[in-house]
Amino acid sequence: MKKHTLLYLLLLGFLTSCASHEKTTRHTNTNISPASSDNTSVEMTETNTAISITINEQTFAGTLISSPTTTAFKKLLPLDMTMTELNGNEKYYHLPQKLPTNPESIQTIQAGDLMLFGSDTLVLFYEDFSTSYSYTPLGNIANPSDLKEALGRGYSPITITLTK
Repeated sequence: MKKHTLLYLLLLGFLTSCASHEKTTRHTNTNISPASSDNTSVEMTETNTAISITINEQTFAGTLISSPTTTAFKKLLPLDMTMTELNGNEKYYHLPQKLPTNPESIQTIQAGDLMLFGSDTLVLFYEDFSTSYSYTPLGNIANPSDLKEALGRGYSPITITLTK
């Protein structure tokens, strides 16, 4: 089993670290912060769900988009999880069950993006980078400016709590 897990982690690391310059369509950014300086933020609607992400007693506000994937994901909340470092740009956690997926080719990952890789791997990104891989968008953190610092340096796993 350890060989299988190690092989999966190596493959996942390879897949998420590869960059691509191909033009693809990015999902609509669902930042809900009214202080956001870009024009891609959206207002909180009845179809979006506010969430809190707590890391080492620091809480970040976020939102989940409306989709069949997030409907299934919300049933898992509140969720205490130990997320593992990968590639110096993300933390991941294997969910206890598979979720429905609708993967999209994402051109650019943004710090604060919360996505599903495959059908059961939750990924929280804390760095911006280009990718040619597909993820199912779940939502994001509204103001991720302190996210990298909160997650800590190095490859230590970290306990994170997600709540509605």
